[in-house]
Amino acid sequence: MTVTLPDVIDRTLCEDLDRADPLAGLRERFDIDDGIIYLDGNSLGRLPADTAARVARLIGTEWGRGLVRSWTDAGWMHSPRRLGGKIARVVGAAEDEVLVTDSTSIDLFKLGAAVVQARPQRSVILTEHGNFPSDLYIAESIARFFEGRVRVERVARHQLMSALDDQVAMLLLTHVDFRTGEMHDMRALSDAARSVGALSLWDLSHSAGAVPVDLHTAGADLATGCGYKYLNGGPGAPAFLFVSRRLQAELRNPIAGWLGHASPFTFEPEYRAAPGIRSWMTGSPPVIAIAALEVGIDILLEADARALGEKARGLTELFMRLADARLQRFGFEVATPREAARRGAQVSLRHADGYGVVRALIDDGVIGDFRDPDVCRFGFPPLYTRYVDVWDAAERMVTVMESGAHRRAEYAQRAEIT
Repeated sequence: MTVTLPDVIDRTLCEDLDRADPLAGLRERFDIDDGIIYLDGNSLGRLPADTAARVARLIGTEWGRGLVRSWTDAGWMHSPRRLGGKIARVVGAAEDEVLVTDSTSIDLFKLGAAVVQARPQRSVILTEHGNFPSDLYIAESIARFFEGRVRVERVARHQLMSALDDQVAMLLLTHVDFRTGEMHDMRALSDAARSVGALSLWDLSHSAGAVPVDLHTAGADLATGCGYKYLNGGPGAPAFLFVSRRLQAELRNPIAGWLGHASPFTFEPEYRAAPGIRSWMTGSPPVIAIAALEVGIDILLEADARALGEKARGLTELFMRLADARLQRFGFEVATPREAARRGAQVSLRHADGYGVVRALIDDGVIGDFRDPDVCRFGFPPLYTRYVDVWDAAERMVTVMESGAHRRAEYAQRAEIT
């Protein structure tokens, strides 16, 4: 359903949009307190209603009764590839190109180091100044790992294309910017990297499960993403990685471990890499966490990817329109691109007292988050966010600003987590 908002918007319109929403039934698959307007699914996704029972069954039956036999009988050993095959359908890849393993940061290191190792004649990891800080830290760690042979070059977003040359080994970018929600043109940048002989590595943490992602169509070489945001796998959920088939024979996992071995249970003293995507395994899989993540993925696979994208665009457009009409007078400025094709499923508002605003909203039942220096960040996961949630959030923001609650003394002190 393509959402076209009229000039006049009210809560009745939002209710009508919710009734017509083809994804509306999926909201019931989550544990939701209707007293809270949750706009932070881009930080931690909601709890699927079936997750607790699935984890309890794994613990009580598969582990409690099956014990070590469950590595085979319950399929624990193959769970990273089985779930990877499901996630492949979410991100537009083949089943044998995606694996669930480790964390996003570790996967970035593994993939990035493999690229640099395979491109010894090239000396640059290219990224942008505004990339997610952890991704920048990992890039610098890779450069140190290769003892000065490689350097990280950070440029402004608009300089990325011109900075690609024959010295670049890898282009490392986050698909959707964590502060502003601005989305890169993955196809254009992947093609540009390939044209100079470089590989592209994409962090999908803020896009997979929220907006349509098609790695094959975009020509991406490598990718990773976390499981705890839009994939609803729970806090600390494992990540996934993608290695294009055309690169699986060329690139080698730099952290060789026993489950990436061609024959792990012969316990050979010398490493032989398993064929294909399994070679990117290192240690034992986090079986309980994988089971929780799979519940979220199964719900996501019930949704049409196009419908997800259309709803994300509709929700974000609605919030920006309400911000323009009702919040601008309080000093808010929309920091997210207006063009639908250039934004993910979040809207960021800049405000001089942004931290206090977010704290006051949370205390009033609207959960977003804050990012330095002045960004109030709101995520709109299309699986479970309603149009009336957007309307009601804007209403409560007006109330908070008119009351001056954001200036309360206790908000002057930053909490450890913002």
